[in-house]
Amino acid sequence: MLDAALVGMGRWGQTLVNSVQGRNGAGIRFVAGATRSPEKARGWAAEKGLDLLPDLDTVLADPRVRAVVLATPHGQHAEQVIAAARAGKHVFVEKPFTLSRAEAEAAVAACREAGVVLALGHNRRFLPAVAEMKRLLAEGALGTLLHVEGQISGAAADAWKPGMWRADPHESPLGGMGAMGIHMIDMLINLAGPIERVSVISQARVLTIGLDDTTAMLCRFRSGPTGLFATLASAPRVWRVGLFGTQGRLEQRDPETLVFHPREGQGWERRFEPTDIERAELEAFAAAVAGGPAYPLPPEEAIHGVSVFETMIHANASGGPALVP
Repeated sequence: MLDAALVGMGRWGQTLVNSVQGRNGAGIRFVAGATRSPEKARGWAAEKGLDLLPDLDTVLADPRVRAVVLATPHGQHAEQVIAAARAGKHVFVEKPFTLSRAEAEAAVAACREAGVVLALGHNRRFLPAVAEMKRLLAEGALGTLLHVEGQISGAAADAWKPGMWRADPHESPLGGMGAMGIHMIDMLINLAGPIERVSVISQARVLTIGLDDTTAMLCRFRSGPTGLFATLASAPRVWRVGLFGTQGRLEQRDPETLVFHPREGQGWERRFEPTDIERAELEAFAAAVAGGPAYPLPPEEAIHGVSVFETMIHANASGGPALVP
């Protein structure tokens, strides 16, 4: 059993704990935690059996704690990952991993030097429909992959107010990218490989808090396909991924629905059972720590996802295409 501590007890941190705490077979349990607003979390922490500690330093000094789960503001991730690694703790960190490639590389290097597992919370990788998409791609069911499209949108930004960390443009560049869009960037990388070039338009159409609400990207993958991506921060919820090949088209219309249209013949639509993807990612983290399969998001892909995000920011500012390092 992997004894862990949660750092950041806001809504999402609590969601992570709730997905595994007290459930048989998860391989991980939370024994402690820290948060910047302890009074707001005290009752919940007591209910879940977490000792509420003063800060990250105290968490890292606790001999019970073998791993930390970071659900903190984006700009804090790199420093916190490095501190945890140097304390010998395994690390699960929420997305976005960091806000710059240099920070991501430093965090990965610290974990490698310390010999600890690093896991990044891109939970959509654990959807059964995504596993089926990867299988069909590998088997050549689509022929040559020509083009990829993805959209992830929602209305979360409608609730962001000035003074909230998510409403800080330094924490949320390109509007919904940090809260939502980075998930789709990771999915595009997961399905089609590294991205080599991007062009971006990002703007505020309806939000008045100093953040963009509409972000779109055109890209080219190193392996040749083109891609389109969009994230809207003040719109109905959408998760949609499309793969377009010479012999077929595959579309994930929502997390549980997959549709295949072959070039010739009869297509199909499949519904997958809903999956607790937060539990799945934490179980995979615990299994990796226990010496089982490696966490299914290689550090190189984590770094590349941050590099794409950072390049998107530069491309939007310049108004022209930009190459991804």
